[in-house]
Amino acid sequence: MQLTNRQEKIIEIVKENEPITSEAIAKKLKLTRSTLRPDLSILTMSGILDARPKVGYFYSGMSEVNVFRDKINSIKVGDIKSLPTIIDEETSAYDAIVTLFLEDVGSIFVTSDNCLSGIISRKDLLKSAIGNTDINKIPVAMIMTRMPNIIYLEESETILEAAIKIIEHEVDSLPVVEKHENSLGEEQLKVVGKISKTNITKLFVDLGIEN
Repeated sequence: MQLTNRQEKIIEIVKENEPITSEAIAKKLKLTRSTLRPDLSILTMSGILDARPKVGYFYSGMSEVNVFRDKINSIKVGDIKSLPTIIDEETSAYDAIVTLFLEDVGSIFVTSDNCLSGIISRKDLLKSAIGNTDINKIPVAMIMTRMPNIIYLEESETILEAAIKIIEHEVDSLPVVEKHENSLGEEQLKVVGKISKTNITKLFVDLGIEN
């Protein structure tokens, strides 16, 4: 995993001042805590730093942590992906709400001609439900988040990369896709799975039990 210059600076600060809080690190770098949050998450999940509640961050040189980090980096998205919940663009907002509750998911992937075209979340559906519109007549295409504003994963990415994307973009799940070209040479994305916070949490529990 290639670290950024800022992440390298964070590691040096922690080495020299451990234990040190995120507030103190941010102050030394003249940045906000929210700006540093993704970097600290990456460094913690990769095993480079250790975080202890109400104490702060430590530099970790433990071989066990490095083994755990290597294990996480070896697991691919395709290894633990789960089945996605998919609906067509023409599906009504009402039917999407029913699907969301029946499948007990936080978001649904939307397709057009079997290719990813959007994502609709509970928040999107709630907005449509409380508006002055007939949700039986509104297709999800009118209220979903559309491509290219969708973050997605490919099966070859590591589960660490997946966790980083989920944290950085503050979402509950991401679609796993296969890329292909249509007859016009345009890139299209076929949804083949999903990675959610639940997938990742279950993986960490399983690895913890193994260790």
